[in-house]
Amino acid sequence: MPAVVRALRGATTIDEDTPEQITERVGGLLKVLFERNGVRTDDLISIVFNATDDVRSMFPATGARQMFPDLAEIPLLNCRELDVEGALPRCIRVLAHLYTERPRDDLRHVFLEGAMALRPDLVEEA
Repeated sequence: MPAVVRALRGATTIDEDTPEQITERVGGLLKVLFERNGVRTDDLISIVFNATDDVRSMFPATGARQMFPDLAEIPLLNCRELDVEGALPRCIRVLAHLYTERPRDDLRHVFLEGAMALRPDLVEEA
């Protein structure tokens, strides 16, 4: 199968709104997402991060660039999650667009920490 454009998604949560924890959790999420899907930096097109309103101390994309300096040439975008009553607090989501030869049903999306509650059907053991 030739390489096609696909998207990987995932999410994590933070316990405290600190730059250190955002960097650690976003870095951990991307690490697992990339490893499980065999993603190299050259495969990436762009990454969109979204966060709930209670994530204020740092842009998730900044944490991603600190953990993965090779993302410097990849467009990264931060945005806000809708403020829906009862939504999971302190949640950071990711949508990564990439070129891959994997079929859609072979992509492995990643949900960590408290975000495992969002998609328990997609949670894998570490």
